[in-house]
Amino acid sequence: MSIDPGLAGRFARTALSHVAQEYPNKLDHVMAGAQDLLSPATLHPAFPGSFDWHSCVHSWWTLLTIRRLYPDLPEAPQITALADSTFTAEKLGAELTYAQRPQSRAFERPYGWAWYAMLHREAARAPEKPWAQQMEPLARHFAAGWRDYLGVLAYPIRTGTHFNTAFAMRLTLDWAETFDPGLARLMGDKAMEWFGDHADVRPLEPSGDDFLSGTLTVAQVMRKVGRVPFDDWLEQYLPTLREGRPACLFDPVVPRDRSDGKMAHLDGFNLSRAWSWIEIGNAARLGSGHAAPELALYNASIEQVDKDYMSSHWLASFALLVILAYEERDASSSN
Repeated sequence: MSIDPGLAGRFARTALSHVAQEYPNKLDHVMAGAQDLLSPATLHPAFPGSFDWHSCVHSWWTLLTIRRLYPDLPEAPQITALADSTFTAEKLGAELTYAQRPQSRAFERPYGWAWYAMLHREAARAPEKPWAQQMEPLARHFAAGWRDYLGVLAYPIRTGTHFNTAFAMRLTLDWAETFDPGLARLMGDKAMEWFGDHADVRPLEPSGDDFLSGTLTVAQVMRKVGRVPFDDWLEQYLPTLREGRPACLFDPVVPRDRSDGKMAHLDGFNLSRAWSWIEIGNAARLGSGHAAPELALYNASIEQVDKDYMSSHWLASFALLVILAYEERDASSSN
């Protein structure tokens, strides 16, 4: 499991093919009046493609990450040129203006917010470019949104789709630890409040359009926050893991119709669980029958990253999360 130049080029070509493709498009758009009846590219000049706003954002994260890892890749100059023309003050300013509308309070909350934080963090790794500087005002706007949201959210959202609280917190924490330590502390406080005393959880997943494990994302965020001994917490949270149970956390799933955008989510369910297991698996001390569940989960869906558009407009980002976590774990274990 590695992001070799061949696979990196495949991911890059796939994302390049759709980040500027305006249609088909599924808008998250609340209209205050007829004046708001506008095209995706007018509403979102920086992120008009990839079927929806959040997929465009995290496909750009994929592209900038690949550009950093493989600067000599044949697709790298195209990524750079397109990023130069996309991440301008004018276009990102328009995105900020849109997000500041009263009608946009819940726009892409929290999934799109989290992926935008990831994109800004990745752009900051290219200091020779002005991309991160241009992106930062919108990142700060979403950080302020997080503070307001966490202040009024009575209970975490545990669904396996875009509204999942733990997944969005896990991604945003990578950004907040560097750019907004106060937000990172607040997220840690909320994680402890919501998840700190969970015990003997009985997962019922997946649902038919899940692409996240509501169970494993909680474990990821608790390990990331690091305020309690994670092995002890995990033993309390999922006491049957060493017996390879519950199977729903380990066993790959197969969508019955990958041309259906909701059903195609299940390939993401495989990949996101692979990522989850890489992040928490070392601490889980799984039984020998499930020593590396990430491999079976990854292999079940990796070939879908450039197949039907209902998968190809987003799935490579999840595959890249898996590979990066796998390589980081291997690097850590060899030191």
